[in-house]
Amino acid sequence: MIDRNLARGLTLTAVSLAFGLGALQYPIGDLSRAGAGMFPLMMSCLLLLIAIATIVRSRFVASERFEFKLSNIGLLLASLCAFALVSRLLNMTAGIVALVFLSAFAGSAKYSIVRNVKVSVGLFLVALAFQKLLGLSLNLY
Repeated sequence: MIDRNLARGLTLTAVSLAFGLGALQYPIGDLSRAGAGMFPLMMSCLLLLIAIATIVRSRFVASERFEFKLSNIGLLLASLCAFALVSRLLNMTAGIVALVFLSAFAGSAKYSIVRNVKVSVGLFLVALAFQKLLGLSLNLY
């Protein structure tokens, strides 16, 4: 039986190393004058620390069975495609709502419309902050 916690830690390790090694191909610079590779390298180092903690923790907690459901992967891919399509045809707010409501079917918890509305509002507020504070050109409404 594959331990779910160990698999999670190993996956995070692989993602961290992939981005960290990719970041080394760009100039790093130093902390006073960061290069293009500094941010992805720092993020991959932080992710690697989380991965190591997850791997160590998997040795001390009860083992959980790892389940791989293709239907959930299909639902998540469909929700991402719906987000892109609805955002392009209507606006990004409707795309966020479509993403949240479709991807919630892949979860193991009971489907909750109230929870989905709360998550959609939270993601909208994050996108609004990116639009207003960072000046990103997002078609929110």
